[in-house]
Amino acid sequence: MSTDRYLVTGAMGCIGSWVIFHLLNDGAHVVAFDLSDDDRRHQLVLDAEPRDRVEYVQGDLTDPKQVDRVTEGITHLIHLGALQVPFCRQNRPEGALVNVVGTLNVFEAALRQSIRHLVYASSVAVFGTNDDYPVPVLGTDAERRPTTLYGVWKCANEAMARVYNLEDGLPSIGLVPHTVFGPGRDQGLTSQPTSAILAAVRNEDYHIDYGGTLGFQYAPDVARTFIEVARTSPEDAELFGLGGDIVTVEDFIQAITNATGATGITCGEAPLPFPHGMVGTPLHERLGTTIHTPLETAVAETAAWFRRALADDRPLPQSA
Repeated sequence: MSTDRYLVTGAMGCIGSWVIFHLLNDGAHVVAFDLSDDDRRHQLVLDAEPRDRVEYVQGDLTDPKQVDRVTEGITHLIHLGALQVPFCRQNRPEGALVNVVGTLNVFEAALRQSIRHLVYASSVAVFGTNDDYPVPVLGTDAERRPTTLYGVWKCANEAMARVYNLEDGLPSIGLVPHTVFGPGRDQGLTSQPTSAILAAVRNEDYHIDYGGTLGFQYAPDVARTFIEVARTSPEDAELFGLGGDIVTVEDFIQAITNATGATGITCGEAPLPFPHGMVGTPLHERLGTTIHTPLETAVAETAAWFRRALADDRPLPQSA
């Protein structure tokens, strides 16, 4: 039996839920760390028996002693814990504590516990608007021009990772998601495309507030990528974009229509203040594989998952 033990911070979130889904399917030992005990996404994504195999630890990333305790015996650390943009706007000091000090505590604990397989989530929010760049699809070397404090704090975490590697020899790999969608994606501005799929399954109309072009990434694929990266020995402070399907919101809506027959899904015209997408080729070359479900298939799988969830009375967001 493998002695590998995976710690997932932010385990109750969408990506965290899918990371745990895949790890349990791999037969891994999983420690799920989160301040929240709201397990509705786990109930949606995981059956009851797999959930019983998860070691749940409720705790606070801003408390270094708690982070130290939960990292004891851990071999692979996937750090997803963060407060998203709306919550950071509501409480800026708390946002800074969780997103920056919490990440600092994770790096400190990894250093003390000699954890070499450390992967963390950055964000497309580290960049400026699409108009700030000569090309719409960016590499991770593009200039940081964040327009939110959330983005500022993600920039700080990327810089923190570089310093821990330079000063302490602690390597890491950061991944930069864009617009993640799929079952469990129910929070934040870019959750609206997923909400549109659920509305279509319910035969309800839904309006996505924005248009433009976005880098859509399927949550199960994103989670699998985090796992594969966590199993890769980092060479220094590495950073990669996740790629994905870079298409218009209208194209995404067409995929919903193709999967469900729904015709009541609409969108606005104004784009979100993000670059269109991230280059994924360097990550694919680094891993030696491509983890990608085509957009049409991913939207159809999400719709099918929601249908089963409704039939099984699993927890889903209320109608908009």
